[in-house]
Amino acid sequence: MTSPNDRSAAPATDAAAALLAGLVARGVRHIVVSPGSRSQALALVAAEMERAGLVELHVRIDERVAGFTALGIGRETGMPAVVVCTSGTAVANLVPAALEAHHAGVPLLLLTADRPPELRGVGANQTTRQPGLFRSAARYEADLAVPEAVDHLGDGEQTVALDQVAAEALAASLGEGARAAGPVHLNVPFREPLAGAAPSWLGARAASRAVEAAPVDDADVSGALYQGGGGIGVADVAPETEAAHAVAAGPRTIVVAGADAGPAAEQFAHDGGFPLVAEIVSGARFGRHVVHGYRALLSDPALGGRVERVVVFGRPTLSREVTRLLSRDDVEVVAVRGPGEPVNLNGTTLAVDAVRATGAADRAWLGEWMRASRDAAVDLSPPAPDADGLASVVPSERLGAINAEVAVSRAPVDRAALVDALWRATWPHDRLVFGSSRIVRVADELLGGKKVTVHSNRGLAGIDGTIATATGVALASQVHERPGVTRLLLGDLAFLHDMGALLLPPGEQEPRLQVVVGNDGGGTIFDGLEVASVAGDDAMTRVQYTPQNARLEQLALAFGWEYHRCTTRVALDQVLTAPSGGRQLIEVPLPR
Repeated sequence: MTSPNDRSAAPATDAAAALLAGLVARGVRHIVVSPGSRSQALALVAAEMERAGLVELHVRIDERVAGFTALGIGRETGMPAVVVCTSGTAVANLVPAALEAHHAGVPLLLLTADRPPELRGVGANQTTRQPGLFRSAARYEADLAVPEAVDHLGDGEQTVALDQVAAEALAASLGEGARAAGPVHLNVPFREPLAGAAPSWLGARAASRAVEAAPVDDADVSGALYQGGGGIGVADVAPETEAAHAVAAGPRTIVVAGADAGPAAEQFAHDGGFPLVAEIVSGARFGRHVVHGYRALLSDPALGGRVERVVVFGRPTLSREVTRLLSRDDVEVVAVRGPGEPVNLNGTTLAVDAVRATGAADRAWLGEWMRASRDAAVDLSPPAPDADGLASVVPSERLGAINAEVAVSRAPVDRAALVDALWRATWPHDRLVFGSSRIVRVADELLGGKKVTVHSNRGLAGIDGTIATATGVALASQVHERPGVTRLLLGDLAFLHDMGALLLPPGEQEPRLQVVVGNDGGGTIFDGLEVASVAGDDAMTRVQYTPQNARLEQLALAFGWEYHRCTTRVALDQVLTAPSGGRQLIEVPLPR
C-alpha cells in the first residue's frame, strides 16, 4: 500500500489518468474544470493533458457556468466535453445543464468527485448522496469503486476497467443504445492522498491512441433519405441502408422545422415540394420553400385550416400556432427522430428515424403557400439613400435628401431593427445563438431565409447558462484557427441570470464572441402572456416584470469585456460588422 504521506504516488491520480486518457483516446478534446479539493486528481491530470497538447482545457469557478460551457461545446461539435467538479453542492449546480442536455439531446460527460462510501450519510463535510442525482436524465451512470492501488505501468486491472468505463460512458453520451445523445454521470470517489505525480505512461498512452476529432461539416443532403439531428453536429442524411418512412403525394402536407432540425428539413421540403415552416432556431430557415409570416398563415382557415399532414423535424417551441396544429387529431403528424425529446402532442404522432418523399409534388398547394408567403414577407432593411436627391443641384431637393439620411442614421433601434441587424451581419462561417427571451420570438416572426448555423437552448427553453453556452459554441467553432464570429442575442434578464459566465481566466484562448443585450429593463415577455390580464399593475411589476437598472457598462469593465452602447441602427451595424476579434458586450436600449 502507498503511504498517505507519499504524494509522488496516489491511486487517485492513476485512476483519474486512466479515466481521462480513455476518453481522450476516443476523441474527447475539451475538458471544463471547476476547482475543488476532492477533484484535484482529475483537475491536475487535465492540466497535464493540456500541457501535452492533448486537450483544450477551460477553467470556470462556477459549476453551473462550467456545465453550460460544456453544453455549448457539445452543441457545436457533436462530441461531449468533460465537466470536472468537486463534491457537494458543486454537483447539484450541474443539474440545469444536464436537464437541458437530456431534453435537447446534447452529449455531455459529468465527472463528479466524491467522498468514499463510508463517509456518506454520517455528517462528513461537503458530502451528500451524489449517485443517482442525474438519474432521470442520464443516458448512463456509474458510482465507481474507490481506487486502491498505484499502477505506474498503466496496464493493471484498475486501468483496464476504467478504460472500459470511459468507452461505455462516451458511447452512451453519443446515443449508443439509447434514443438520443445526452448526459452521462460518472461519480468518482477518492480517498486520501487526493493527488500525486502524474503517471509516466499518461501522455504516451493517450497520444498513441488518440484520434483526431474532425470538425463536422455540413452534411451531404443530396440523397433521398432524411433524418433529424442536423443541428447538433451529426449527419443530416440517413444511410441508404436505413429504412425510411415514405411520405407519398396526396394529403396536403407541410414541413415544420423546430429547434435543431438542421438542413435536412429544408432539403426534404425542397425535394418533396412541400411548404417549409422553419423556426428561426431550426437551422433550416433558408431555401425556396420557406414560409414567411407562418403564424398568421397557420391561423388562416384557407391555408393552415386545410393542412392534412405535417412532417416534423426538430422540436418546435416558439409559436402557439404550430403547437395547435401538431395537437389536432384530424392532422397526420410524422415526427422524424432527432437529438431532442420526441414530439407527440396529439397522442397519435408517428415517430420515424428517417423519411423520403415519393410521388409528384402538389404544385397547386405549394403555390398557395408561396404566394401567401410573399405577401407576408417583411422588408426590414433601412430605406436606400435618395441618390438623385443627394446629387441634385436644386437646394431644396438636396437638403431634403440629406435630412432624410440624417433621420435614418438617428432613428432609434427597436426590436425589429435589432434582429434584422444581427441576421444581416451573420454569415455561414459565423454562429448565431438565441437566448430564451422575448427577442427570439420577434426574430421568428419577422426574419427571412438565410443559411446560417443557429444554436439555442430550447430543450427546456430556460434562461439558464445562455452566455456560457454561447461561449462554449464560440470556443469550439474557432479551433484550428477557423474564421467566424459567434453572436449571442438575448434579453437583459437572461443576461443578468448568467453574468457569472462573463468571467474568463487570463491565459485561456479568447472567444470571438459578441453578446448583444436587448435591454428593456425587465421581463417584458410577460406583457404578451395571460398573466398580464390577470395581475394588477403593482404585482405584475413586482413579481413578473421584475424591473432592473443594472449598469452593464460597469459589468463589462469589471469582467474585462469591450463595451458598446448602440442606440441607432447605423451604430449597431458598424459594431457588428467590425468586431475586434475578442469579447464584446453590446447593449441596445429598447422601449418596453
